[in-house]
Order: sequence, then structure tokens, then C-alpha cells
Amino acid sequence: MISQTLQEYNQVVQRCKDTFVKKTKDYGTAWRVLRLPSITDQIFIKAQRIRSIQEKGTQLVADDINGEFVGIINYSVIALMQLNLPADAPLSLSAEEVEREYSRHIEENIQLLNAKNHDYGEAWRDMRVSSITDIILMKLYRTKQIEDNEGQTLISEGVEANYRDMINYAVFALIKSGFAEKVG
Repeated sequence: MISQTLQEYNQVVQRCKDTFVKKTKDYGTAWRVLRLPSITDQIFIKAQRIRSIQEKGTQLVADDINGEFVGIINYSVIALMQLNLPADAPLSLSAEEVEREYSRHIEENIQLLNAKNHDYGEAWRDMRVSSITDIILMKLYRTKQIEDNEGQTLISEGVEANYRDMINYAVFALIKSGFAEKVG
């Protein structure tokens, strides 16, 4: 099962990365002006929209839920990049550098996935997508609280761990939706 998960995971993140790289070529790195709380709020908007659609059973804007999960993944990677860039990093980064950093962060997430799947036995496969959405929202509320506390925690993991978990949960939702199978 682990090899199937890695294959599906890689298919999903490759599609997300392709979208991210194309948008970088279109827009440059305009996202560099965003502070972490603004990125967190962007992710929150996407997760809240998913939950709203799940609860109402209908939507009025054509953008599908899968696109919102892709956005959660890509904005979470943006957050990880922003966390790791030096304060004096330029606003404009090359598409090649962005692609390299994206891959590096996803590779770290795959290591996290392997460790957690080992310990939890792929429990996510038995979860509902609506529960995954709720967990992402909980991670967002945690992240907002940590940000409001200026990054200080007493016992909890910091914002990086929450962004990494949001990536993995969004990938799980996309795998469960069949998004990985729609490669082509």
C-alpha cells in the first residue's frame, strides 16, 4: 500500500507543481509580498469554501473543490518557502529557483508522509474528505493562534509543522477524489 500511496502522492504533487510553475512564469513571484498571516488567510479562504460547498451540497462559482485543495497545497508550499527565505531575499526569484525550492519542500513532506504512514498505518484512507477538510481548518486555526502569539508556543509544534500537515491532508483529499488518476 505504501508504494501505491507514494505513486499517487507524487502524481498529485506533480500536477500541483506544474500549476505552480506555470503561474510563476505568468505572474513571477508576486506572492513574495505576502506576510505569513496573509498566506494563512489565503489557505483559510480556500478551506472555508470547501467546507461551505460540502455543507450546502451546491456551489455557485464554477471553480471545483479539487482546485481549492491544489491551492491549499501550493499556498502551504509558498508559506514554507517564505519561512525559509532570508529576510533580505529579493522579491523576484527565478522560476528555476522557485521550482527547486518547491521540490525540496515536497521531498521533506514525503519523508513526513512515510514516517506518519508507518506509525498510523494509512488511517487517512478510511477518513471522509469532509473530515480532512475539518482537520485542515483546525490546523489553520492553530496556525493563526501561533501567528497571533508571534510564533511563540509552550509545547506545540510551530507553524511549519501545520503547513506540512495541511499539504499532506490536501494531497490525501485529492487522492481520495481520484485526482491522481486524472493525470494526462
